Amino acid sequence: MATALPVTSAQPRRAGAAGILLLLAIAYGLVPLVGTSYLFEAILTPFLALALAGLGLNLLTGYAGLLSLGSAAFMAVGAYAAFNLSLRLPGLPLPATILLAGLIAASAGVIAGLPALRLRGFYLAVSTLAVQFFVAWALNRIGWLSNDSPSGIIDAPRLVIAGLSFDDARGRYLFSLTIVALLTVLAWRLVRSPTGRNLVAIRDHETAARIVGVKVARTKLLAFALSSFIVGIAGVLWAFAYLRTVEPAGFNLDRSFQILFIVIIGGLGTLRGAFLGAGFMVVLPLLLSRLGTALLGDGFDTGTLEMVQRIVLGTLIVAVLIREPAGLAALLDRAFRRLSPRS
Repeated sequence: MATALPVTSAQPRRAGAAGILLLLAIAYGLVPLVGTSYLFEAILTPFLALALAGLGLNLLTGYAGLLSLGSAAFMAVGAYAAFNLSLRLPGLPLPATILLAGLIAASAGVIAGLPALRLRGFYLAVSTLAVQFFVAWALNRIGWLSNDSPSGIIDAPRLVIAGLSFDDARGRYLFSLTIVALLTVLAWRLVRSPTGRNLVAIRDHETAARIVGVKVARTKLLAFALSSFIVGIAGVLWAFAYLRTVEPAGFNLDRSFQILFIVIIGGLGTLRGAFLGAGFMVVLPLLLSRLGTALLGDGFDTGTLEMVQRIVLGTLIVAVLIREPAGLAALLDRAFRRLSPRS
């Protein structure tokens, strides 16, 4: 009688790679063909931007164990840096503009990360909160950053690469998808490199990491730089590909908490957790809004409806975390293990 072959460690990796390739094939091939403007503009593009921001924060908080409450500030730095580069250097190609904006956000991240050399935990979180308030103040008070706009509002430049326009809803989705896919691959390679192992070592036991030779100070600053680089580019996508026009209030403290919730709900220390958490945070409010309208009608006060949505969303978040503190990624892994054949 034939016996089932044991599942080797290579088999899950091959299955995971096949699943990712299938998702990319659907995202690039099927979705652009059948998707509507509403799907691109209201769901997929903001989902990609928030997932990328969650990915960047997860490198810092999930892998390095450094809590930050200033993610929206680095999104703002990236968005306004890209705006000024495109405005003041009109001949600069768009990919170079985005790369330089990410590097500017990374530089801001290094400066913001300097307190991490002395502070930990709650005190470090408070120091990043100060960065959030400082960036908000700068965007409102320094008119040059918004081209002297009285309200600080900036308009996105045209998304054109090598003569190809990505200004329509489908194009902005593909533009965002490509950037997110590239940065996700780079982040995947990073967390499996010696640098990624150093980040985890600092998170698990900083003193032990220092004893075994990890350069803790340099690694912490590198974590802030890499995280801010990715979050800054997410800010470019949020402003240029999603909103098309943005004001400083669009990068307020609520946005920072939203990104933090994405990381916590999706799963700390997992790259796919950023995507799961972003999907949860983008899709669920839309479903609650549709359900509230269906049950209560259009005449129901919109402010009350929004408050009910927040209460329900918060309750569901707490329920998910009570069920699985490691987030949606752990729940998904558990489901796959139950479905996979056993040896």
